[in-house]
Amino acid sequence: MLKDLRFALTRTSSNAKTGPIPVTVSSRATCPDSCPFKGSGCYAEAGYYTRLHWDAVTRGDRGEPLARFLEQIRALPSGQLFRHNVSGDLPHTAGRISRRFLRAMTEAAKGKRGFTYTHHGISAAHGENAALLRHANRHGFRVNISTESESAADSAIAAGLPAVLAVPSTETRNAWRTPAGNAVIVCPAQRSDARTCSDCALCHSRGARVVIAFRAHGTGKAKAEAAIAGAQS
Repeated sequence: MLKDLRFALTRTSSNAKTGPIPVTVSSRATCPDSCPFKGSGCYAEAGYYTRLHWDAVTRGDRGEPLARFLEQIRALPSGQLFRHNVSGDLPHTAGRISRRFLRAMTEAAKGKRGFTYTHHGISAAHGENAALLRHANRHGFRVNISTESESAADSAIAAGLPAVLAVPSTETRNAWRTPAGNAVIVCPAQRSDARTCSDCALCHSRGARVVIAFRAHGTGKAKAEAAIAGAQS
């Protein structure tokens, strides 16, 4: 499967939320069926230009095969903050993350400050997913577990993994605690137009018991909120 995938690196993003850092996109096939936003409120799907770029990478019109892409990641400056997967997730087979990919990506990102998010499952039913993700995080490539409920975020942290949390656009709190006592803070870039990923970096470096919350936003907001409600029911 890896040979059929494409990955695209943009060295300087023009996205107002990320700021001018490198960002990447991976083929659509990397997204697992376990993602509640797949076809239902996915932010990458809702953005016109984001979707066009994602489609072009998926078709192979843009981007690179894995080996060349990893060379590009290795060539980033030491200490460089970058976001992997503005669109896409981690390559997998039937929901089991590719060990070859994640180990290679972690090695290529060594010495940089790479971060991303995944909707892949981390239970025992998902094989070695949790172990692979813990390895990546221990070695500096921050893979945040995407969740839609506080209980799921608590479970991810209990499994030794960093968590982020999707919340409705109507969420008025900026900070609170989960039932397990983990701190939740809303993404600073959603609280102030003056903040970007480039000057925040919490998704890469923060306390082990801190969850970053993202309010539903964009043109697919209503669908995203319905997916969040469904995940909590």
